[in-house]
Amino acid sequence: MIELETYFFTILVLSMFVNLGLALYGVLARPSLVKKIIALTILSDTANTFAIIVGYARWPSPTLPIKPPVLTNLNPSQVDILVFSQQAVDPLPQALVLTAIVIGLAVTLFLVFLTLQAYRLYGTTDVRKISKLRG
Repeated sequence: MIELETYFFTILVLSMFVNLGLALYGVLARPSLVKKIIALTILSDTANTFAIIVGYARWPSPTLPIKPPVLTNLNPSQVDILVFSQQAVDPLPQALVLTAIVIGLAVTLFLVFLTLQAYRLYGTTDVRKISKLRG
């Protein structure tokens, strides 16, 4: 069971690096603004997935799944705190990803608006053609 989990985790990490490479290629090498926006969105999603993986907690064993990180005792003992710290998932990456999704949506909408304005004014979304124009 652990070997299969490690195998899938390795595939996930490798696919993230492939996504990262393709997104950087799209942002840096593609001349179309629409393709750059799509690549930037893929880059943002890959970074968010990486942040979620950073906060990933393994199950203690295949028969003992992770319990919700809730302390039920009002005065927890040292053993309760130790078990809690081993089973709890770090909420900071989840909060950061949630914030990044909202900010990414706002930035994407702004870039789409700028691309629509560039197409309306210049009749193209090709960066090479736009950079040669004066005005």
